[in-house]
Amino acid sequence: MGRGAAEERPEDGSSVSDEEWARFLREAGEGHGVDAPKEPSADERERRAGRTARPAHPEGWRTGPAWRELDGRATRRRRWTGALGVLLAAGLVVVAVRPELVTDRFGGTGHAEATAPLAGAGAGDVPTLKEPFRGSPAAGWADGADGIEVPGAEAVAGMTRQQVAQALDNTKKLLVAANLDPATLRGEHPRAALDLLDPLQPSGRGALEKALADPGPDSDPLWLFSRFDRSEVVPAGDVVKVRGTLTYGKGERAGEMRVHADYTFVYPVVKAAPGSTEVARTVVRRQMTLALHDPGTFRATPGKLSVLRMDESAGNDDCSRAHDGFLHPQFTSDHLAGEDGGGTGKAFDPYDRTRPLAEQPDWCGTVSRT
Repeated sequence: MGRGAAEERPEDGSSVSDEEWARFLREAGEGHGVDAPKEPSADERERRAGRTARPAHPEGWRTGPAWRELDGRATRRRRWTGALGVLLAAGLVVVAVRPELVTDRFGGTGHAEATAPLAGAGAGDVPTLKEPFRGSPAAGWADGADGIEVPGAEAVAGMTRQQVAQALDNTKKLLVAANLDPATLRGEHPRAALDLLDPLQPSGRGALEKALADPGPDSDPLWLFSRFDRSEVVPAGDVVKVRGTLTYGKGERAGEMRVHADYTFVYPVVKAAPGSTEVARTVVRRQMTLALHDPGTFRATPGKLSVLRMDESAGNDDCSRAHDGFLHPQFTSDHLAGEDGGGTGKAFDPYDRTRPLAEQPDWCGTVSRT
């Protein structure tokens, strides 16, 4: 580089320091092959000025809470084998109650609930292919998605009425895709359900995708999805009975709206073997807390839901089976063959909706009815 070029000082306003420029001129004059100092980056200019580089997101921005961090019990599966329920279906005399006398304490839908523990069915109430809900309190429940009623939306937690309505609609879509979609029930990948969850929450959608790919005791897709092994059982008809509540409110922090879902799904199935006619039912109750986060405050995808809590209880799910990501209903014929499903302890009524699932024991018991 020639001397004249080396003396061409950058225009006033350059952020190249006087010390850097003097050093360059000195080394160039001594015959060293050096390049002119480069313009520093914006972050470096901020640092030199004694300021911190501007964050990539607005002040106060933060990630949404991970459900594993909120509560050590934020994800629990409670499995209840069907042995006792099978005995009841076989004709064991039990106490029955009028379901219309007992209502769901969670409120929200106005439906009467059958909640009395230890109520069951006599021999005349055994389910059949023609009447798969015979003897079940769910016989009078709504069919499928009709049982998920979305409340009217109002602005809350800084969210507009339209945003709240979208979050509620997406919650219903999630419940349907995860618990009622025929492809999900037969064990296929629940893409439609996953697409409603925020991909920026690895402890939510990311954890569920991992559970689907590699099920295990601490990574179970049944936390959110109802799935049956189609080589083992198939639906008895095309109806799943549903009852529950959907509510919403502001979250614990600004820019967070929360949706609470509490639903029970009743699945009648028969064995997959050709000619099978014996019907069994599995009763799944789910309580979930989801959140819609303001992307201006949280690291969140607009319109997508984050998972804050998942609780699930499955009545008539073989406790002795491995954590393979599927529900395993038991049948009367299983009991007669000496398969008890591994259930121990006090009997549990899967239709009892009077207590939050978090208050129920985690060990595997037996169901009083299905």
